[in-house]
Amino acid sequence: MNPFQYPLLAFVLAFLTQWLSAQMGYRLRKITGAVPESDQGDFGIVQAATLTLLGLIIGFSFSMAISRYDQRKNYEEAEANAIGTEYVRADSLPAGDDVRVRELLKNYLDLRVLSYVTRDAARLRKIGADTAVAQEELWSTVERAAAVRPTPVIALAVSGMNDVLNSQGYTQAAWWNTIPTSAWILMTAIAICCNLLIGYSAHRRDWVLMSILPLVISISFFLIADIDSPRRGIIRVVPQNLRALSQSLQPR
Repeated sequence: MNPFQYPLLAFVLAFLTQWLSAQMGYRLRKITGAVPESDQGDFGIVQAATLTLLGLIIGFSFSMAISRYDQRKNYEEAEANAIGTEYVRADSLPAGDDVRVRELLKNYLDLRVLSYVTRDAARLRKIGADTAVAQEELWSTVERAAAVRPTPVIALAVSGMNDVLNSQGYTQAAWWNTIPTSAWILMTAIAICCNLLIGYSAHRRDWVLMSILPLVISISFFLIADIDSPRRGIIRVVPQNLRALSQSLQPR
């Protein structure tokens, strides 16, 4: 299990790890002694450089999470457009097939909305299985119509259905595309080093001051993990385009 896919767990683990690192740094100072006066300048440079590097890495990671979030939103919009376009193109299908495709698209659209808002793993597996069945039925319907009447107009409907199926695949790939675990581990390692240095440079054990940096970094980790977690985070992609399309297709 990747703890960084669970934002609250990532926050708790990050805070505890970094707070303990600061305490270890302070204990190390007590054991080995303070940095000599002649080395204070060099130590300050190392500390500042480490903190700067951590800030840059957190900034880059936040940018990566935001770009993936924007990508998921863009694919949700593209998926709604593809389904809506194919619903209109169903007019070009032979009588009977057009009604069938529209009905299947409505059911498929409901499944796609559910896939965005559902968090339960068992329900998601069921929705995924139903989505695969719906996709197979949609494709077989337009494929059969194209075989019976291979005209350019029918080919346009087949192309539109291909876009519908592809858009779901692109969306799924975007949801799987998260910040690698190795990047999280390296960022955590740098944060631990920063807190070790902060604890080592402390002249006295001030619990509040030695908790500020771990808390701030942990909040940053929480925000990045939350944006980067499509299903478990507070900040999630809302299928507003798919819902709007579903409402527009309802009989008036």
